[in-house]
Amino acid sequence: MSALQYKSPLAGYENAEPLPTTLNADGKSFYNPPGPRSAAYEDFPAPIQSSNNGFDFHIYYHPNSPVEVKYAAELHERIRREFPEFRIYKLWDKAIGPHPVPMFEVNVFTPHQTGAFFSWLVVNRGPLSVLVHPNTDDGHRDHTELATWMGQPYPLYAGMLKHEAR
Repeated sequence: MSALQYKSPLAGYENAEPLPTTLNADGKSFYNPPGPRSAAYEDFPAPIQSSNNGFDFHIYYHPNSPVEVKYAAELHERIRREFPEFRIYKLWDKAIGPHPVPMFEVNVFTPHQTGAFFSWLVVNRGPLSVLVHPNTDDGHRDHTELATWMGQPYPLYAGMLKHEAR
């Protein structure tokens, strides 16, 4: 997709006052005048659909690495204990769907949960890689263009995913 097909991130701010160029005391960051709190703190932005869950975290491991297999099982248990409000799927021992190696999936339901779990995984994922993606009506785009990785990315079998025409 070319940049010309993206909606401007400034849409809705066309008539806003110019931002000040004043720097904060650190001499590097800008002073931002107080404004209304972003709605993204409470609700996922469109086209993310929170009716089922807003984001999926797919935590991958190499099945031929005893260290990763053990770590994945322990991380799976820790997440179930620490985040019981999340939907946590079984620990798969083989590749499933578009995922090329075994993994387990964690679903989060709110922007606060997404941020909290993301920052928690940054510190606790160990040797494992994590695919993070939103849920819209386009599974292909969710797993590719809108996806974020922690650790080493894996090539997905993306051709099997639903792709909505835009």
